[in-house]
Amino acid sequence: MTAVLDTPPDDAPRVSKPSRWAAPPRPVWEEPPNKAGLAGKGIALTLACLAILFPLWIVVVTSLQSKKTIDEAGGLVVIPKGITFIAYQELLSGGQVQKAALVSIGVTVVGTLFSMTVSVLCAYGLSRSGSLGHRGILMTLLATMFFGAGLIPTYLLVQALGLTDTYLALILPSAVSVFNILVLRAFFMNISQELIDSARIDGAGDWRILWKIVLPLSRAVLAVIGLFYAVGYWSAWFNASIYLTDQDMMPLQNVMIQLVQMQQRPVGLQAQINTGQLSPLAIQMAVMVMALLPVAVLSPFVQKHFKKGMLTGAVKG
Repeated sequence: MTAVLDTPPDDAPRVSKPSRWAAPPRPVWEEPPNKAGLAGKGIALTLACLAILFPLWIVVVTSLQSKKTIDEAGGLVVIPKGITFIAYQELLSGGQVQKAALVSIGVTVVGTLFSMTVSVLCAYGLSRSGSLGHRGILMTLLATMFFGAGLIPTYLLVQALGLTDTYLALILPSAVSVFNILVLRAFFMNISQELIDSARIDGAGDWRILWKIVLPLSRAVLAVIGLFYAVGYWSAWFNASIYLTDQDMMPLQNVMIQLVQMQQRPVGLQAQINTGQLSPLAIQMAVMVMALLPVAVLSPFVQKHFKKGMLTGAVKG
């Protein structure tokens, strides 16, 4: 007995699998774009990219040019003539800029870990409707988004706690963002209650549920909120300007402001500038590149989580 194979005939049309890069299907009410519309979108996106990338190109190129090239260009350099890393070598040769970079890295790492720990614990507690003082704490947090004590009371509090001229003054005053807590809370509330109840039936407590179930399911929003905190700590300069008086404790952003405004220059850099070996403009651009580099490197790795992390946590719940 011969088995009949369910094979299509040779002249039957073949259905190709959709490519992973294929555009999503359009709604039935949306008209397909015409050539003029596609061309207009392409031109608009190109101009937008140029408006963003061209200033960055000028900053990076100018930081890599010699004093002679910068003087010939009359300032900022658009077309490079050779590459020299003398500005970066002087900045990272063990002076004030290197100390400030280490301070910023330490404050960013420690501050982000502390802020994420406090925000996750607070958001998880507020996401459980039966937790102690749930509504009162939530209303208090919401009130702080609209009413603040002001700069002078905050400074007096930091001074009374003995935090002035300490690195804790760069972390604790801005350690928690209520907005980030609310986003985390909304995301945690969207996690299936049946999943949590089944874990409780199996004997899991709140700590184990948070560590084994809630956090693994919340990687997207945790990555986004972590990036928000890290960028905030890395870019912060105001707390250091009012709480710190020791120049050796200043983070990179404050040293960058001093160098850009030429208020204060390290002795080694001043000697190089006086002898004509180094351009002040190259130093300014190099400091800007050093300040922008960590954010530019980390952002692409977290970009894929932005849509899921922010929309799911902010729209629902």
